[in-house]
Amino acid sequence: MHALASVLAEQLGVKCAAHPDQVLSDSARRRCFRWPCACGAVFLKVVPAEDHAQLVAEAIGLTELAKAGVLRVPQVRAQGVVGADAFLALEWIDAAEPTALSHRKLGERLAALHRVHSERFGWHRDNSIGPTPQMNGWLSDWPTFWRERRLRPQLDRLIRRGMGALLESPGLQLLEQTAVLLGGHRPEASLLHGDLWGGNWCADASGAPVIFDPAVYYGDRETDLAMTRLFGGFGTAFYESYLAAAPLAPGHALRADLYNLYHVLNHANLFGGDYPGQAFTLMRRLLAQVRR
Repeated sequence: MHALASVLAEQLGVKCAAHPDQVLSDSARRRCFRWPCACGAVFLKVVPAEDHAQLVAEAIGLTELAKAGVLRVPQVRAQGVVGADAFLALEWIDAAEPTALSHRKLGERLAALHRVHSERFGWHRDNSIGPTPQMNGWLSDWPTFWRERRLRPQLDRLIRRGMGALLESPGLQLLEQTAVLLGGHRPEASLLHGDLWGGNWCADASGAPVIFDPAVYYGDRETDLAMTRLFGGFGTAFYESYLAAAPLAPGHALRADLYNLYHVLNHANLFGGDYPGQAFTLMRRLLAQVRR
């Protein structure tokens, strides 16, 4: 803690407390703190040094989102490695209970974020979805990107973990049918949060929406919308305002199942439990649509 405090103070150029005043989470792979400093408290995330690349990618992703200038994200204050630990210090934001207006603003501003485009799908570097590596190598074809950069790596990982008996056959069939399921859908490559579930946004003290913990890349904007429905946490006003600003093309419900399969597969890899069964059910439902 003393070494962290010393490096943090050096990078910020101000005096910092010797210890955090709040422990927000404390697990083997990630610890989070509120750390008082003379320039204001910072949110400090600490991981093992071998995971430093994840924090670097997170910081770059936050900067990418901030450049769009449409949604508040925590400012990156400091980052580095101290002994066996890597750290990322972010602006501390006091969270308030989101209101209907907060949800409406989030919908409007997410639509604006999605109007930031690239010529290709992917990003200039790989990052992670939670602790799982996420491949972002540029591709010009969206169905190929979704199959090769998203679904196949997750399926391969599950097969290596012993889930092949349940998931290999329907999973390989689904990979073959990815382009069919996406049909004639030709989305623009939009700037995405990439991991937009209810725990990765809040409202600040003024009620303005804030997004954080991104898994940034450029892809179909419908992937962000699909994930908001996977675990909940987004109100009716959010969807109304987003769709008023950026309506979705026909077939989006089917595509949402295909997009959310990526996150279900990732949860199956991370947590096991009921997620492999949920992935199997989702695969069979998608394949049934192909056979119609």
